Amino acid sequence: MKDTAFMRRVLRLAAKASGMTSPNPMVGAVLVKNGEIIAEDYHRKPGAPHAEALVIQKAGEKARGATLYVNLEPCCHTDKRTPPCAKAIIKAGIKKVVIGMKDPNPKVSGKGIEELCKSGINAVSGILEKDSIRLNEVYAKYIMTKRPFVILKVAMTLDGKIATPEGESKWITGEKAREKVHKLRGSVDAIMTAIGTVKADDPQLTARVPATVGRLRRQGVKSPIRIVIDPNLEIPMDARVLQMPPETIVVMKAGVRGQGSGVGEKRKMLLNKNIRIIEYDSEKLDLKWLMERLGKMEITSLLIEGGSSLNAHALEDGIIDKVMFFIAPKIIGGEKSFTAVGGRVFRKLLDACLIKDIKVERIGKDVLIEGYPEND
Repeated sequence: MKDTAFMRRVLRLAAKASGMTSPNPMVGAVLVKNGEIIAEDYHRKPGAPHAEALVIQKAGEKARGATLYVNLEPCCHTDKRTPPCAKAIIKAGIKKVVIGMKDPNPKVSGKGIEELCKSGINAVSGILEKDSIRLNEVYAKYIMTKRPFVILKVAMTLDGKIATPEGESKWITGEKAREKVHKLRGSVDAIMTAIGTVKADDPQLTARVPATVGRLRRQGVKSPIRIVIDPNLEIPMDARVLQMPPETIVVMKAGVRGQGSGVGEKRKMLLNKNIRIIEYDSEKLDLKWLMERLGKMEITSLLIEGGSSLNAHALEDGIIDKVMFFIAPKIIGGEKSFTAVGGRVFRKLLDACLIKDIKVERIGKDVLIEGYPEND
């Protein structure tokens, strides 16, 4: 097998821990000797052994003179719960390390490769680099900015509608597409919606998997934190997003609780239900400010599942890192039907939000288009 083939195996291993390693990256490792795999493993969760350490332990003395394949540069700093992998690699007598991408963490950022090379190990990086970066795009964004990687998810018809004039939206897409959405939910730290969606649909915003999925895989699916943008604190106390677990955060305007209408009392009731409240002082919520707050809570990834207003707000504030549009082969029509993105209109095509690195996937009868906005 060539380097690229071994690295693809590494990436598949790493992806097994999708949604479980935050705020750590997903890392897989394969140890090869005389063209044969002698050990392979992946990092499972924060505080657990790193992939490199696991394969070295599995291989034992066989690791001496072997080649290690790993999708992320081995760590070399001690400011964490597990020992530095670079030193373990050197101690094991590994002769060559093939790396997918350099670690964007400023504490590493090439220092791990440098340490390996100084010890006489042949360390090369950039093998399937683009794939490695995509796998850990959440980690890369968070480690460099301390803000979450934000995904805008939309389910719409061929003519760009997300609901009928009466607000009916269940279900625009088919069962297979919805299963993928639940898998997507299970891979992120938090899901954000707005009060309009809560009042219209009363969603749970949890990650659910079908009964056909194996027990161990079901146990491995986490339920992300739920975030509701609710400036005037209109959320019904019996809303399903308030049922615990998982955790729920309500984002409200600070001055509202002094305006009567029982808002102050509702706020107390929410706090008594262990609902966390984030308040903002501005007239309009600054989503970039909110992303900074969420980043301080170690929320590394955020999925937006809202209506046309929230979708527009997020795009206008420039917080979207990735879009995932699920398109159903249906046409609703009508001027009063709800569109995928509301907000301001771009009068010129040159001003439109451009999406790059497009990927198209058929999911049952639906189509998923995903890509990355060219934010200014």
